[in-house]
Amino acid sequence: MLNLERLRTLHAVARHGSVSGAADGLHVTTSAISQQLAKLERETGQQLLAKNGRGVRLTDAGRLLADHASRILSQVEFAQADLEAQAGQPVGELLLGAFPTAARGLFPAALAGLRAEHPKLRARLQEMESDDAVPKVVRGDLDVAVVLDWYNKPLPLPDGLVKDPILDDPADVAVPADHPLADRAEVVLEDFAEDEWISWPRGEFCHDWLMFTLRGKGVEPRISHMAEEHHTQLALVAAGLGVAVAPRLGRGPVPDGVRVVPVRHTMCRHVYALWRADADRRPSIRAAVEALRTAALGVSG
Repeated sequence: MLNLERLRTLHAVARHGSVSGAADGLHVTTSAISQQLAKLERETGQQLLAKNGRGVRLTDAGRLLADHASRILSQVEFAQADLEAQAGQPVGELLLGAFPTAARGLFPAALAGLRAEHPKLRARLQEMESDDAVPKVVRGDLDVAVVLDWYNKPLPLPDGLVKDPILDDPADVAVPADHPLADRAEVVLEDFAEDEWISWPRGEFCHDWLMFTLRGKGVEPRISHMAEEHHTQLALVAAGLGVAVAPRLGRGPVPDGVRVVPVRHTMCRHVYALWRADADRRPSIRAAVEALRTAALGVSG
């Protein structure tokens, strides 16, 4: 009889396109992946992988079995959802992903609430950017992801996912304390046409949003520095090196030497949870979303 975990391993190789990618997705070593696949080849009596340059590719038999594995694992997902629904309570393991400011601003309270309310549920958090989290949910590497898009730029989502709003997160402009606009009651983005900007790294969804938004206001942004973390961006602002967008979720106290000024036409991030439609009946997912909404009630904004 075919072993489910070995089928899961083959499915991961097919999804990720490599042994190393499958190892990262399953959080095991490449050696463990190779051992599982070798055992699966012995079980089936078929060669499932072939060398392809420095990597590997699935043979015809490997692709055939990987297609079956995908359907089998989907049925397992349905079975888990049905069992959880019949039990009527969140149980087992729940893998969660969230972008950094949500991980900091929402998850401490949400995870503590889940632990108190549902002691049989083991919720585990991984911090990651939204555009990394979405494919992990699609592939089954995460059960729930908390992701974001912006009021004027939706995050593209593939079919087969369910989404539920958690909160709307306003964003201000962070400026050095001696900036001419630091004491304004509100600003518009056009006010910063001549300023240097501190942005997220190029290629990230939020960087693309910033460029899109400023150019939409007739501002060609001069990006002087890029940093992943908002706290790093604010430290650069405090040093007088530019201005930055500063969302409120997870922001905490701003450093000395920084002022945050509201934008007249409110800039807002939409924060929401998403999961696979075939897991929609799982009480653990509903419990996690409810815990996140409760945590969001305590977030000022």
